[in-house]
Amino acid sequence: MKQANREILIVDDTAVLRNIMKMQLQRMGFDRIYEAQDGSAAMKILHAQKIDLVISDWNMPVMNGFELLREIRASEVFKDIPFIMVTAEATEARISMAMQLKVDELILKPFTLEILERKILRVIQ
Repeated sequence: MKQANREILIVDDTAVLRNIMKMQLQRMGFDRIYEAQDGSAAMKILHAQKIDLVISDWNMPVMNGFELLREIRASEVFKDIPFIMVTAEATEARISMAMQLKVDELILKPFTLEILERKILRVIQ
């Protein structure tokens, strides 16, 4: 199924995980996929491209996923972009922090490609 005109940004400091997510997105029909290794690099892409969905890991150097989510939600330009947070640390405090900033979905590591696809479809439809 072709996902025309949707631009997705994958933010993760692990290239292997970015590649796995990118391949799944391509299988889903997305072909406009951007990658960033941390939140700071992601913000540069957000300022240069119209992004329709951000999928971000929580733990990254420079600017982590929570800081990225906070910056996006504080921006008049970016605040409505759907945001999926990926984390291995599903503590009550982390989930609460993400929910307060209106994260659209949380994905807990390890995850299956089916879970990734289901969460993506839930936030873009």
